Amino acid sequence: MEKFKALEPLKLYSSSPSTASPIRKGPVAPQFVGRLPSDLHTLILSYLPVPDFAAYARCSHATAALAESEKIWEIRWKSLKMDKELSAVLDDLEEHVRGRAAESRAAAPPTISVDDEFGDFASVDVPPDEMGDFVGAFQNPTTPISAAVWTNTSKSTSTCRAQYIRAHNLLKPLTKTLPSPPHIILNDLAAAVTSSLRLEASTLRLLSLFLSPIIQPIRKWRECKSSLRSAMDRFDANLLAAFDQADEKGDESGMREAAESSWLVWDGSGDWEMGKVWAEKREIFYDQPWDPLANFTKDRGLAFDAMDEFMSLVLKAISEHGSRAVRVFPPEAGVLISFSDRVASDVVGEYIASVLTRAREISVDIFLKATAASFREAWKMVDTIMAAGGELTSLTRAEDVVYRMFEPNMDEYLDEETEAVKPAFEEICRGWNRQTSERQNSSNADSTARFLTSQNPSQVKRNVLASFADVLLLPVTIVPKTVTAVGGALVSGGTAVGGAAAQGIAMLNPQRWGGAGGAGWGGLNATDQMEKLDTLLSLDVALELIHTSRESLKRLETFTGYPDRVGDRVRDTIEEVFILMLQALNDKHIKEGFSRATDRMTTYKPAEHEETTSVAPLLQFFELVHIGDTIQSMVQVYFDKEMAPHIDKTDFLNSVVREKKRFENSLDDSVAGGLNAGTEVLMNQVEHIIWKLTGPREYYPPDDATMELKPTKGCTEAIKCLEMHCKLLKGSTSKEVLEVFHQEVGIRLIAILQKHIKRQIISLTGGFQVISDLNAYHSFITTLKVPSITADFAHLKMLGHVYVVEDAKDLAQIVRDVTRYGGAYRPEDIYEFIQRRSDWKKIEKTVDKTMYNLSFKEDCIIC
Repeated sequence: MEKFKALEPLKLYSSSPSTASPIRKGPVAPQFVGRLPSDLHTLILSYLPVPDFAAYARCSHATAALAESEKIWEIRWKSLKMDKELSAVLDDLEEHVRGRAAESRAAAPPTISVDDEFGDFASVDVPPDEMGDFVGAFQNPTTPISAAVWTNTSKSTSTCRAQYIRAHNLLKPLTKTLPSPPHIILNDLAAAVTSSLRLEASTLRLLSLFLSPIIQPIRKWRECKSSLRSAMDRFDANLLAAFDQADEKGDESGMREAAESSWLVWDGSGDWEMGKVWAEKREIFYDQPWDPLANFTKDRGLAFDAMDEFMSLVLKAISEHGSRAVRVFPPEAGVLISFSDRVASDVVGEYIASVLTRAREISVDIFLKATAASFREAWKMVDTIMAAGGELTSLTRAEDVVYRMFEPNMDEYLDEETEAVKPAFEEICRGWNRQTSERQNSSNADSTARFLTSQNPSQVKRNVLASFADVLLLPVTIVPKTVTAVGGALVSGGTAVGGAAAQGIAMLNPQRWGGAGGAGWGGLNATDQMEKLDTLLSLDVALELIHTSRESLKRLETFTGYPDRVGDRVRDTIEEVFILMLQALNDKHIKEGFSRATDRMTTYKPAEHEETTSVAPLLQFFELVHIGDTIQSMVQVYFDKEMAPHIDKTDFLNSVVREKKRFENSLDDSVAGGLNAGTEVLMNQVEHIIWKLTGPREYYPPDDATMELKPTKGCTEAIKCLEMHCKLLKGSTSKEVLEVFHQEVGIRLIAILQKHIKRQIISLTGGFQVISDLNAYHSFITTLKVPSITADFAHLKMLGHVYVVEDAKDLAQIVRDVTRYGGAYRPEDIYEFIQRRSDWKKIEKTVDKTMYNLSFKEDCIIC
């Protein structure tokens, strides 16, 4: 009795609604059935076989309520995967059950009602909501069923439990025949439903779902499931025979009925037999009148006319048989894609393998072109598959047919593509070097027009870039048609140059705008220079390298749609080809050209050449700067038009972006290093001109000489030399580099002029000539527009006044006035300049006394 607990008093009615305390809702405590929570009971019931539910429900009211839980029966009902066709099976079975019940009642003998002691209770039906549903409701369909089982209220028919009970009552009688042999099972099932292949297949499928581990409708469901599977295989074999007969007659309606029925009874393991057998019987797999080697010409070239004819036959077969497959087979079976896969792998794949094997034997170049051309031809299958499949076929699945077929060839192709461009780039550069050596050894003068011989080098550059953009728009042939070389790699030095590149090189010839052998800046003639100016850098080489890279890029672009790993490799190879092109152009051509030009400038000696206006090595270097700038612009145009779609230009960590930046920096370094040596050579030439053309008495003329206040010849020629070279550099480099060059020229020119003045003897009359020269130099420096250098030359121009002051005391005051020269010259510096006056010995004592307020004779005592 200690287990019992006294009941607490319960207040049934509250005193008033206003004084009622608010109800506090706390966490809901779990409900227990016995000693276990109800959730655990529900979990156990989800694994419990249906025959055991009756015993479980009889344990208590609580277990009976749980046995009717909608959650449990919802899982079983949904596992039947009821759709329109399977619902029709239940309706058909129900009609047959009702018909057999009516026949049974009609055949039963008449009965006389006898009033017994039970009275009216004998005719009362048992309500279906009781647990007796699982005890007495699952009756033999041949016996009469109480109308209460089938006539449910709206409440019962809307629940998953009620729907499952109906399906269970209809399907369980069919399991009694399953232990029989397959043919007997099929006969019994055929008698239970309306005679129709589709309906019989749906019945078999529904029974297969019914006998599942989720439902477990009977205790021996595993054995019945195995017998049912055998019967379904027997039924599928019969369907396959019916399908073949309909196929021979061309009866698409019969084919479609057999195919849809076979799809319903297929268990989903392996390949669907009917679709596989149908595809294997197509004549394209056996009748193969084509020759893959017909794609090669007698001279070992490529001509894909034979492959065009082959693909026409393949596309015709896919269109004809694929369209029938779409009409006959269920869309979810994917027979069109399976058939296309088989055609791609067994027919097209083998054909392409033979072509590529032969191409590999001929050369790597032919192999690369044949690979890209074969893929382009095979890609035609995608459009045909989409046309045959219509909206029911996914574009991705159609593309995957070609991708899967061609993928075994991709690794070798990508490796060869990278390995092929390396020697091609090197051969282009070596070929140019060989041509350079031949031209240097030849006595024939080169009359090719250049940037420096043009009246407007900037316009020439713009025209070159515009023509280069047109060259990039020239199509690259991927599928060759009756030609021996298709877009061959442009290799100079004996190798045939592709037509597109040759046309492009002709379009990029500056002679079209500059004029051959014409006078350009300062009457410059290219053939009169120390060496030919175009032997170090060439636009032709740059174009050949870019064109070779572009051909490889266009081949690789054929495969850019590849997904997953192969697609990543294709993109990596595209980047690698561009990087190899930049490295070859920079290391094998541009660096070497600028290095040779710099070496020639350092060994140049102005005294060994009669020409004074121009410096041949510096002109050569300026020509290289123009060509280098044009090449950089060509690379930029190529990058923007061809490479930008494949990479993120804003990703500074991208290998292509980094290599392009390295190329630009290397070119800038080469230009800067050359300009440093070029400035030295130019100023040596200027100093040589001034020293050579300035007479010994240029600034100390005779008294009777006529005064012409104009610059001396040495000054004029020096300025002419400087002006010409400074103008040549404009437009070929950045504004910052040009300003540094002008500043360096100005600084070195000041040093040369100071040195030159200190070598002269200058009279009062010659002082005016000095001022005239300094004014000319100042005017030239002003055109350079470098403020710091302009100020220095203004101070130097003021320095010339010390040679025209006649009074010694005034001269001393000028020397002592440091503000006169803006602090650029100290009195000691000016004192050195006035010592070059012709009358210095006469005025020295006066100047010294005025400057320093001393006299050696009066203030110095010799002890």
